[in-house]
Amino acid sequence: MASTQTVSPWAHGIAVFAGLAMIIGGAFQALEGLAAVVNDKWLVVLPQYIYAFDLTVWGVIHLLVGLALLVIGVSLLRGQTWARVAGIVVAVISAIVNFAFLPHSPLWAILIIAVDVLVIWALTTYLRQPEPAAPKDSRRAAVS
Repeated sequence: MASTQTVSPWAHGIAVFAGLAMIIGGAFQALEGLAAVVNDKWLVVLPQYIYAFDLTVWGVIHLLVGLALLVIGVSLLRGQTWARVAGIVVAVISAIVNFAFLPHSPLWAILIIAVDVLVIWALTTYLRQPEPAAPKDSRRAAVS
């Protein structure tokens, strides 16, 4: 006999929040990457930074990670089960990439890291739980 589990309202709300936060964070990151690819003059270039990649490379990395977050966020809102684990993995990668990018654009990188932390929190606390059973009729219990 197959049992059907329903998703609690809290779990559904957290999943929707995670999906929307991933879409927002992915859009921010894609815009950051696009700006670095198109015009890297607005970014600060540090001569002795340990992660001294060409800013176009950073732009492509941010653009790809941002687009991945967008696609996974939309998939999460559509109810795809794989999107939860993929979202956690890509959000962690995004946070690490933005940490390495901090000297180039500190405020923007901190904003993206904060959104990534919210996404990770939301996706790890999203638990599929059955809804509580309806209370039994008290008159029926008293007669028995």
